[in-house]
Amino acid sequence: MEKVLTTCPYCGTGCTLYLHVQDGVIHQATPNEENSVNKNSLCAKGRFGMEYVHHKDRLTTPLIRNSEGGLEPASWDAAYDRIISAFSGYRDSFGADSIAGFSSARCTNEENYLMQKFMRAAIGTNNVDHCARL
Repeated sequence: MEKVLTTCPYCGTGCTLYLHVQDGVIHQATPNEENSVNKNSLCAKGRFGMEYVHHKDRLTTPLIRNSEGGLEPASWDAAYDRIISAFSGYRDSFGADSIAGFSSARCTNEENYLMQKFMRAAIGTNNVDHCARL
């Protein structure tokens, strides 16, 4: 079984852990004893909360709503084009503050930073929030 060092995806604390992976499947998570943040300890989410990675309902391709209101698989380029068109249309019609960004505790700090940077620099709004804030 391969041990892969990574950062826990659940909060911004920065605990590092080892994922024990065999044949591309995560079987266990254990703490990194050398990390000064978590010092050989993990919360329940960090230790046991990796089942979402291989969950059968996890999306693996973009979905775009069709003219009948249903969702259908699309390419990443088509999904990005739809997003750009919608965001540009809302911003041009209603102003940048008509759009808000809401990020996730399952993202890394770097991903959350990029989200707020995108909202502020590309969209032009400070309407940014996060589900793990206090």
